[in-house]
Amino acid sequence: MSVSVTDLWLAILLAGLLCWVASALIHMLIKYHNADYKQLSNEEEVSAALSDKSLTPALYTLPHCIDMKAMGDESMQKKFNDGPVAMITILPNGLPPMGKLLFQQILFFIFGSLLIGYLATISIAGTADFMTVFRQVFVASFLTYGWAQIPYSIWMGQPWSNCVRYLIDALIYAAVTAGAFAFLWPSLI
Repeated sequence: MSVSVTDLWLAILLAGLLCWVASALIHMLIKYHNADYKQLSNEEEVSAALSDKSLTPALYTLPHCIDMKAMGDESMQKKFNDGPVAMITILPNGLPPMGKLLFQQILFFIFGSLLIGYLATISIAGTADFMTVFRQVFVASFLTYGWAQIPYSIWMGQPWSNCVRYLIDALIYAAVTAGAFAFLWPSLI
């Protein structure tokens, strides 16, 4: 018996919804991600300096170096050594559009679950037992939701403690997704 993605539609939607709920609980109830961000001691001065420039939303680097060849220039090396060295994300002014962001987040989880479901259909036998489905979907889900966080700590200066918190999130999302798929695997219901 083979399993198709359409056989997994309920598992895909349920996993996406449950991951979204888990994310909401993590951010609104448990709140361990509050430690991800630090306040600048001179926030008002920095804000005033940035607002004077009418920056468009983007990711900026300070000092800005266009390529590795420019890194060899003495004046560029001095800028890096003297500091500050920063990556600054400029967002549109105003409060975050929570409705839009929450909708995008649930789409992220549903689409991730769809990809995980597709992988499951080509790699797990239709007659697989609960633990076989759970283990394989768990690993695929962890890779989907967490592994890509690591380069942000390697290359972009995200504190490793932030990365660890995102990897904990990924473990939670992986368990939720694996449970949904294992409980709703066609041969097991």
